[in-house]
Amino acid sequence: MNRLGKKANETLIEMARSADGEECNGPETISTAGSEIPSSSEGLNSTETTLLIPEHQVIDKRHQSKDSIFFRDGVRRIDFVLSYVDDLNKEWEKKLERRKEFESNLQKAGLELETEDKKESEDGKIFFVKIHAPWEVLITYAEVLNIKVPIRENDIPPMVENPLDCVLFPLRLPEKVMHPEPDYFTAPFSKDKQELYLINDESTFFSPSMRNRIVNYILTRCPYGTEEGKKKFGIKRLLNNGTYTAAYPLHDCQYWKKASDPNCDSERYTLYMEWARFLRFYKEQPLVLIRKYYGEKIGIYFAWLGFYTEMLFLAAVVGLICFLYGLFTMDENMSSKEICDPAIGGEIIMCPLCDRDCEYWRLNTTCESSQYSHLFDNVATLFFAIFMGIWVTLFLEFWKRRQARLKYEWDLVDFEEEQQQLQLRPEYEAKCTQKKKNPVTQEMEPYLPLTSQAVRFCISGATVLFWVSLIIASMIAVIVYRLAVYAAFASLMENTQTLQPISGVLTPQLATSVTASCLNFVIIMILNFFYERIAIWITDMEIPRTHMEYENRLTMKMFLFQFVNYYSSCFYVAFFKGKFVGYPGAYTYMFNRWRNEECDPAGCLIELTTQLTIVMAGKQIWGNIQEAIVPWICNWWGRRKARNNPENLYSRWEQDHDLQTFGALGLFYEYLEMVIQFGFITLFVASFPLAPLLALMNNILEIRVDSWKLTTQYRRPVAAKAHSIGVWQEILNGMAILSVVTNAFIVAFTSDMIPRLVYYYAYSENEDSPMSGYINNSLSVFLISDFPERNEPKENPENFVICRYRDYRYPPDHEKKYLHTMQFWHILAAKLAFIIIMEHVVFIVKFFVAWMIPDVPADVKAKIKREKYLTQKILHEYELEKLKERLCQGDTRATEKEFIATEGRMELSRAM
Repeated sequence: MNRLGKKANETLIEMARSADGEECNGPETISTAGSEIPSSSEGLNSTETTLLIPEHQVIDKRHQSKDSIFFRDGVRRIDFVLSYVDDLNKEWEKKLERRKEFESNLQKAGLELETEDKKESEDGKIFFVKIHAPWEVLITYAEVLNIKVPIRENDIPPMVENPLDCVLFPLRLPEKVMHPEPDYFTAPFSKDKQELYLINDESTFFSPSMRNRIVNYILTRCPYGTEEGKKKFGIKRLLNNGTYTAAYPLHDCQYWKKASDPNCDSERYTLYMEWARFLRFYKEQPLVLIRKYYGEKIGIYFAWLGFYTEMLFLAAVVGLICFLYGLFTMDENMSSKEICDPAIGGEIIMCPLCDRDCEYWRLNTTCESSQYSHLFDNVATLFFAIFMGIWVTLFLEFWKRRQARLKYEWDLVDFEEEQQQLQLRPEYEAKCTQKKKNPVTQEMEPYLPLTSQAVRFCISGATVLFWVSLIIASMIAVIVYRLAVYAAFASLMENTQTLQPISGVLTPQLATSVTASCLNFVIIMILNFFYERIAIWITDMEIPRTHMEYENRLTMKMFLFQFVNYYSSCFYVAFFKGKFVGYPGAYTYMFNRWRNEECDPAGCLIELTTQLTIVMAGKQIWGNIQEAIVPWICNWWGRRKARNNPENLYSRWEQDHDLQTFGALGLFYEYLEMVIQFGFITLFVASFPLAPLLALMNNILEIRVDSWKLTTQYRRPVAAKAHSIGVWQEILNGMAILSVVTNAFIVAFTSDMIPRLVYYYAYSENEDSPMSGYINNSLSVFLISDFPERNEPKENPENFVICRYRDYRYPPDHEKKYLHTMQFWHILAAKLAFIIIMEHVVFIVKFFVAWMIPDVPADVKAKIKREKYLTQKILHEYELEKLKERLCQGDTRATEKEFIATEGRMELSRAM
């Protein structure tokens, strides 16, 4: 829904100082020159300052449920919890002083604290500091953070009902779950206009997620003393140096049952029952409730993941149809028929696939693999590659529309993410000791000298280059493994009688490909484990200035690494394997030792499919194990000594303390996982039409695993705002463009489609069966006596004179002996022409579709304008009424001209 009002600069309400330098009990904005606290552009007057002084309240010590989310008086809600262990080590006194100063400053900022002694905790070691933000603090910081609150119930008619609602009814959730509260017009909160807002109950006016966001804002900016001549502030530093062990907002109840307190909404329980259980996998997601409980940033992630999964359904259905087409036409494939025919494939003697140790072999030994290759290498492959190029455009364009609708419905239309993200990072302020004047604010602020930036970027770039080189080296090692073990597999399978029954299916090529893919997957996981930590380390070393810079730099480093790590092996099989083999007597070698691999006579596409399936499926299985099982085991281990009797529960803050932490990079890893999967189903989908189906099944599980772990295994994250998926949108756009190129090259150079089409239209001699003779035509002849000693097999028991190999070269009795034939150049020209035509056709369709589909739906644009007008009208009428009251009361400051001007502004608003 639209939000009215100009976005004010975020200000920081700090501890004010009295005239003699001592800190007083009110907040005000002070100059930050020479300190580490971010400066603010607005402050509070003396009246507002006194509102933040908490009055003494008598705490009721009556018995209270340990599962309560209130102070001991049962009235004040716990908005945040800090925990610490009072260990008597060498820094004990320093930590104690920090805590005293920090908690004292929190109270001076207006927050109310209540400490639970370690004797009351389950393990007898942990202190818990409960924090409550009273009404005066909430309204002050709601104005500072420009939080939008309801002013009137929305009277814009709802959208026209979807005619498919009856069909989709089984997928729907109850209305009270999907829309837990009415829709309102909203406006930025102002303390001077409190009567304008729909404040029915001060204790519930601000939702728990708003409250924890406000308290977190105070905690991240509250000072705790001066060390080494620098003013220190922020809960993050206190957590890093061990002063506190944890800082978190509370879940509102246990996930498996509602809270006994009627004042609790038990939203966590509702989310678990309606969303976080796998048995609800077919139901829609309660996005409004997710946003209300976890904040917009997490809500937009689940909205994107759900939309991506919905769009995958179409791709999965089309991919399945293409696969079934290959399955049903398998028996009609002339190429595999000729390979399997004993009179054709059985009489074709193939040249050895390795030097010395390998023997001559008959083509029909690859009968089964050639049949399976047809499943993925057929006419439908071309159709599906073009379809996916268009599908990815539809997905991205329709997501923009969905995102625009969410921005309206979630009051994010006027949200300026940059304004919040451009705040200086505390780490930047701490490490940058030099200061310079900001030309805009004319205030001194820390900065990193250009020379230091250059040195840090050089070190960072060198580190990234080293790790990317390490990935490439590991890929080369896997290639060497493939080359080295192929001869062993070939010798073993030819000489072992026990393997004869499966030799048709498990060929040396397939055995090498499967084992190499598994080995490559293990290496990927190992390198991934190390690089995640390295990427964070080098990003921290660069000292990015703002949170947005930090996230963008880390995202690009991690994505670059993951891109190379996961896709390099697929790129090798798709575009390099079998392309630089040479021919018998003149083979090419890696490091002058290992002979380059050849493709199967039926093509390399089946090997690319194998590689893609193992890496993609392995990553998805491993990811779900990490996301679901590991947090569950950690939580089980952490609470193994806790009492589990429902009648004697350990406290709500202790239950949440024992859960896992959903860190600042929690969503980052979730997005990264899905974007890597997106690459698998777009970059290489021409080789494996079932990839979208695998992704669909994984994502159905992924939504429930993510929701389950967030609701049951993790502490409640601090609510944060976001109006889009951020830099990931640009990464997805880039991968969508790259996918058109990769799929065009896969169809042209990896599959056998172009050579077959060239043969069909230009070289076929049988009008009744145009594809008959293709296999014989695609294999060249080599005279065995021309083998050099290095390549010649040790034995030739049947005294073969010639052998065949996959290429288009002249026979040994031709004057252009072993040179490429004209057919080779015709095929190459056809491949290049196909790539150019396919890319241009798909890109033209993509850009046309993107142009045809507006980013913001027309009805959303109309609603935004309508709501802006109505909200302005409400505010202007309010101001007019207040002005009338002042005139009636004889307020000399309220002049008739001011009254006329206010009415004129309302008329102008209507005209606009």
